[in-house]
Amino acid sequence: MIPGVSSRRRFSDLSEQEILALAISSEEDDARIYRSYAERLRPDFPDTAKVFDGMAEEEDGHRQSLIDLHKARFGDVIPLIRREHVAGFYARRPVWLVENLGINRIRAEAEMMERDAEAFYLKAAQRTSDAATRKLLGDLAAAEAGHQDRAGELEHAHLDEEARDTEAEVSKRQFVLTWVQPGLAGLMDGSVSTLAPIFATAFATQDTWTTFLVGLAASVGAGISMGFTEAASDDGELSGRGSPLKRGFASGIMTTVGGLGHALPYLIPDFWTATIIAIFVVFVELWAIAWIQNKFMETPFFRAAFQVVLGGALVFAAGVLIGSG
Repeated sequence: MIPGVSSRRRFSDLSEQEILALAISSEEDDARIYRSYAERLRPDFPDTAKVFDGMAEEEDGHRQSLIDLHKARFGDVIPLIRREHVAGFYARRPVWLVENLGINRIRAEAEMMERDAEAFYLKAAQRTSDAATRKLLGDLAAAEAGHQDRAGELEHAHLDEEARDTEAEVSKRQFVLTWVQPGLAGLMDGSVSTLAPIFATAFATQDTWTTFLVGLAASVGAGISMGFTEAASDDGELSGRGSPLKRGFASGIMTTVGGLGHALPYLIPDFWTATIIAIFVVFVELWAIAWIQNKFMETPFFRAAFQVVLGGALVFAAGVLIGSG
């Protein structure tokens, strides 16, 4: 046992029976994870869900083989030992933490699961001098490597070129709806709506610190407002726009960033230096918005540029005129 950590044991302290029991519980956990991924992906990515169904069945087969081996060597009673009971044993991320990150992240996590298991068994086999234990760990490592090969076979069987293209399009659309669209709306709101109060304050007071404080307050306030509005406006169930929490964060953060972009230059004490830099930042922000609209929203670039730049110029002019008057 490890001093001070009585609930976790060193791998070197485990008996061959306990190692086998650990492998059985690990295979069972991995099968459950793959089935959870399959259920998460099935509505939008049915072909990839079939791949994870097949991988779960493979894990079940390996688990049953391990159980049969345990019965033959040690009897029917399998010790209760799991990953979290062994110090240094590879851990799995909670399913809820991974499944919300998209199809590519789930695929990468599945590949890492198999690599982690294989690497652990290989290292453990190198550290034991017992021939039977070494063979057992080597067999487990080979089984994990076989899982990776089998995953590739399942992908070829269920994911043809058309299915991959379809799923890639669905994944891109989900990314745009959940992150790009609310983030772009926030960036536009933060960049444009804060122009008038910031530049009105700047030209009315010619005090850079006061202008910065007004810009900071306007940016943070707008970010909080936009974030809550986006999160509360649509739960994503019917529209398919994804988690309201993600959309709220995307909108709120980008709104704040959009406003702070031309507020931060007013940390410079010299008024005209700060103002010229702030105007340049506004120019960059507006063209960046037009580029994002063109790339992700498929809006014709010149139309997007005309709408955003013209709108921003009008708001900027209004702020300057009000502040100068």
